[in-house]
Amino acid sequence: MLQRPSAGDETVAIPRAGTDESFIEIAALNKTFVGQDGEAVVALEGLDLNVRRGEFVTIVGPSGCGKSTLLSLVAGLLEATKGGIRIGGTPVVEPYTDLGFVFQSDLLLDWRTVTGNVLLPCVMRGLDQAAHLGRARELLASVGLEGFEGKRPFELSGGMRQRVALCRALLLDPPMLLMDEPFGALDALTREQMQVDLQTIWHRTQKTVLFVTHSISEAVFLSDRVIVMTPRPGAIRAILDIDIERPRDLNVHDTPRFTGIVHEIRLMFQEMGVIHR
Repeated sequence: MLQRPSAGDETVAIPRAGTDESFIEIAALNKTFVGQDGEAVVALEGLDLNVRRGEFVTIVGPSGCGKSTLLSLVAGLLEATKGGIRIGGTPVVEPYTDLGFVFQSDLLLDWRTVTGNVLLPCVMRGLDQAAHLGRARELLASVGLEGFEGKRPFELSGGMRQRVALCRALLLDPPMLLMDEPFGALDALTREQMQVDLQTIWHRTQKTVLFVTHSISEAVFLSDRVIVMTPRPGAIRAILDIDIERPRDLNVHDTPRFTGIVHEIRLMFQEMGVIHR
């Protein structure tokens, strides 16, 4: 585990999150797409990564580096060209259903109420909605949406809609969350609040989270580890342990250790030509 200087030039080792048990195992993973013109585009190349059960891992990298493709591969929505993925020791060879997926767009159905949207996984899996109604209400209350159960999506703000999407992903209590730039469309203030809310939910549930973002500060704030990706073909440039105590509040952005980690990642992107001075 990396150790970084604190404000007093001392080093503080922060115990890593989760267990030592590998939950997501990615080995020698490659993904190549072939266009209509027959030209091959290599999206991901030679990825090796283990994510521990209960760990929060964020992938940060430039557009087009294969971040979203990686989440789709983990979910079994795409087939790897080479290499493989195991979840809980089982190879992913078809869509993996025991997970929650949260996208940048909330994908709420306008004709369903807030509660109806949260219960949508029951509809998709043929489960009894009434049996999960209490769980849906508890989740909505936990994210500050008590009293909005009967509202329609168009009556909600962007942050509220994304909270509904998060509740939907958590309804069936999956062990893993995949989150693809879920706060990217929100205003800055709402985005920061959603980061705090997500951290609270993660602390309470201890889900294994694989999170994608373009924001370096968001990655550092949320994560146990940050995966820095190269431009396409996407490969892992570095893996950084975020040795900052939890729980974190927004004031951590002003600490020397936080700004130091953000600066280190930014320098990597400058060296790769992603960010120009």
